[in-house]
Amino acid sequence: MTRRALAVVTAVVLLSLSGCTGQSQHTTFVDPGVPLESLKLVAFDDCQDLLNGLRSATKAAVGPYGFGGVYMVEDGAAAAGPAPLRADSKGNEAAAPAGAPEPYSTTNTHEAGVDEPDLVKTDGKRIVTVAGGVLRVVDAASRTLIGSVDLDLVGRGPSYLNLLLDGDHVMVLGQAYKAARPGAQLTLVDISGQPRVLSRYTMDGAVLDARQIGSTARVVVQSPPRIEFPQPLDGRELDRTAANQRAIDNTPIDAWLPQYTVTDANGEDNSGRVDCGSVSRPSQYSGTSMLTVLTFDLAESAFDTGRPVSIVADGQTVYANGPSLYVAGDQRWRYMWGIRSDIRPQPSTELYKFDISGPGQPRFVAGGKVDGWLLNQYSLSEWNGNLRVATTAGQPWSGTGSSASTVYVLHESGGQLRELGHVGGLGRGERIYAVRFIGTVGYVVTFKQTDPLYTIDLSDARAPKVTGALKITGYSAYLHPIADGELIGVGQDASTGGRIQGLQVSLFDVRDVARPARLTQYTMKSERTEAEFDPHAFLYWAPRGLVVLPVSSGMLVLAVHDTTISEAGMITTRSNDYPQRALVIGDTLWTVSMQGLQANDLTTLERTAWLPNT
Repeated sequence: MTRRALAVVTAVVLLSLSGCTGQSQHTTFVDPGVPLESLKLVAFDDCQDLLNGLRSATKAAVGPYGFGGVYMVEDGAAAAGPAPLRADSKGNEAAAPAGAPEPYSTTNTHEAGVDEPDLVKTDGKRIVTVAGGVLRVVDAASRTLIGSVDLDLVGRGPSYLNLLLDGDHVMVLGQAYKAARPGAQLTLVDISGQPRVLSRYTMDGAVLDARQIGSTARVVVQSPPRIEFPQPLDGRELDRTAANQRAIDNTPIDAWLPQYTVTDANGEDNSGRVDCGSVSRPSQYSGTSMLTVLTFDLAESAFDTGRPVSIVADGQTVYANGPSLYVAGDQRWRYMWGIRSDIRPQPSTELYKFDISGPGQPRFVAGGKVDGWLLNQYSLSEWNGNLRVATTAGQPWSGTGSSASTVYVLHESGGQLRELGHVGGLGRGERIYAVRFIGTVGYVVTFKQTDPLYTIDLSDARAPKVTGALKITGYSAYLHPIADGELIGVGQDASTGGRIQGLQVSLFDVRDVARPARLTQYTMKSERTEAEFDPHAFLYWAPRGLVVLPVSSGMLVLAVHDTTISEAGMITTRSNDYPQRALVIGDTLWTVSMQGLQANDLTTLERTAWLPNT
C-alpha cells in the first residue's frame, strides 16, 4: 500500500491481520470468555459507577508500556467496497440534476443510497476536492476553478481529509493535532458562492468512519482515554505495570468521556463532553476505548452538539445499509498487548447494531459476537433483517493450516444478534482477501497459493451452504458486480506457488452459482492499484463498459465487453504525480491527483484541461 493510502492516527493499538506475522505457531489462544449475553448494553448507574468500572477495566488491560500507540488505517476508514447489484448503483452512475449535461459517476459505495466519505465529491455540475488544506470547487462544464477556501486546519496534510456533500454544504472529515493530542475534526463549508467555513467540530480521538443518508451524516469517533502514564519507562515490567495502574487510579472520569468543541463562523467556541448518562457498556469491556456515534444535519448552517451516543468498546469497522448502522470491533490489539505475554485472546469480533432509520439520535438495538476477524466492511451485509458476517479465525500466517473462514447469519432478537446458521471450513490454511454479498448469494475469496472463489447459497438463513469453488492462481482483493451474473475481480496475479507477480483484473461468470468461471483476465506485471485496498479508487462506468484504476504509472482504463478485457489507454498527469480517483461527468473523464485535476475526453482519452492545485 502506498503511503498516501494510509492515515496515521494516535489511538489504541489495533493490529491488522496481515501485520501479526511475528507470532509463533505455538502461541496459546485463550478465549476472553465474553458470552453473547454480555454484549447486551446497559447504562451505568451514575458517573461514579462509570468511573469505577472504567478504572477497573483499564487497569486490567494496561501493560508495562501502556496500551496506546500508532494505528494505521486506510483512507475512508476502514475500507470501502463495491456497490450492490441495484439499478441505481451498478456502474456508480447517478441521474443528472437539473442543468447537468449527462449522468455522472458517484463515489463507489457499499450500499445504494448510503454515501461514504472520499477524497472527491461531485453533484454533476461541480467537483469538490481538498488538497494542502485548501478546499476547491471546479465548474465541470467550463472546466474552471470557481472558488476555494483555506480551511486553516490543525492537521497533517491532504491525505487525512475526506468529504461528504449535500447540496451546497460540504463536510470535511480529518484529524486535528493539538499539543500532541489527536482529535477528530469536522468542518462545514458552504459552496453556494465563494466557499466559506460555516462551523467546526472537534472531539477527542479519531474519525473511524462516517455514513450519509440524505442530509443526515453519522460520524463514528473512537476515543482512547487521556491518561498520563509515568515517565521514563524504566525498571522491571511488573513495576512499570503497577505504576501505570496507579496512574489510572488517580485519573478522573473526564479522561474517559470524549470532549468536544463547536466553533461557529465567528470563531466563538462552545465546549462540552459526552454525558455519563449517554454511555452504555457490555458486561465486559477493556476501558481502553470509547466509540461515539455523532449525528449532524448537513442542511443546517452550523454544527450542533452532534447528539453523541457512546459505548465502552473497541471498533475498527463501520457498515450501514440505511436503516441500520453496525460498528464491529475485534480487540485484536490484545493479541500483542494482553495482560500477560503468554495469553492471547481467541480471535473474535463483537458487533453493535444501531437503528438509524430516522434522522434523530441513533438507538442501540442489539449486540452479538462471532469467532474470527473481519477483513473490512464488506465482510458485513444486512439482508431481509439478517446480518451476514464473513470472518477468518486461526493463524493464516503460521503455515500450520490452522486458519479457516466462516460465513455466519445473525438475527436480532431480545437485544442480541443470535446465530441462525453458518457455513465454515472455507480456505483452510488461508485467509479472506475479498467478500461480496449480492442478494442471497455470498462470494468469498481466500488465498495463500491459489485463489478459491467460493459461492455460498444464503437463501436459507438457517442452513447456508457452499455451492461452488473456483481455484485459480492469484487472488481478487475486490469484487464488483457489473451485470447480472458477472463480477470484476481486482487483485494480484501469482505463480502456482503463490508468488505475487502483478496486477490482475478478472471477469467472472457467476450466473451458475455451482460453477463459477473466469471468462478472461488482464495482467500488468509488477503493478498494484490502490483499489485493492480502498475500492473508492475503483470506477466502473457502465454506459461505456469502462473500468478505471489508479496505478503507479497513471490511470489505467480498461474496456470490458462480453467475455473480453482490453486496455483502452493509460492517462498520465504530471511527473511524480500519483493519480488517486477518477470520475465521469458527461463526456469527460476527470482524474484527481495530489497535484490537481485533469480532464480527458472519454472517447479518445486526450487531455482537454489541467487545473493545478496552486
